[in-house]
Amino acid sequence: MVNRVIDNKNPAGQDGKPVELVSTKDRLVEAARELFLLQGFEKTSVKEILAQAGVNSGSLYYFFPKKEDLLVAVLDKYKTMLWPMVIEPVFQRVSDPIDRIFEILNGYRQMLEMTQFTHGCPIGNLALEMSGRSDVVRQGIADNFEGWRLAIRQCFEEAHERLPQHIDRDKLATFILTTMEGGVMLARSYRRIEPFDDSVDMLRIFISKLLYNRDGKSGNELD
Repeated sequence: MVNRVIDNKNPAGQDGKPVELVSTKDRLVEAARELFLLQGFEKTSVKEILAQAGVNSGSLYYFFPKKEDLLVAVLDKYKTMLWPMVIEPVFQRVSDPIDRIFEILNGYRQMLEMTQFTHGCPIGNLALEMSGRSDVVRQGIADNFEGWRLAIRQCFEEAHERLPQHIDRDKLATFILTTMEGGVMLARSYRRIEPFDDSVDMLRIFISKLLYNRDGKSGNELD
């Protein structure tokens, strides 16, 4: 079942059929994603999702018999959005793997300021609200965290020659994730950026003490 949106400038494709720009299913998922981000899952009604997507209830229940099914689809969409929207833009403009990590964190700082602390990490928000709801939802949230964490681990893998051999890069990536989520949560709670900045500043000091300089000495040895 597809609600066709026609491109008036190019009303037919090569086969002569109307060009479908956005499917009904995609519109429902995007509408739900936006509303869950703004209001949370429980506070978002099905009626609001239908109005935002511009579709009828029959279309919704055809694709998503339960509201929770729509949440799972939203979580799947976040997984597909991670690389092109969060990770790749940073990797393209920043070459140093350690600098990439802090630039990714800076993206969350910008988001906090631009939204006046009303938006946090969407996965972190859903984790606080929904992790206990079902195993499927919990796993979807965990998969999103894991994708983010693995991207950070990739940065540490690329910088492995600058890190002490004994450092567990997997655990270090988890540490970065918990620092980001905690900093975002505190900044939203206090409605000011300092808690986030303080967290990142201390993280930067910690990482700098792990890194080797060109002479092969670590930050600890230089103190």
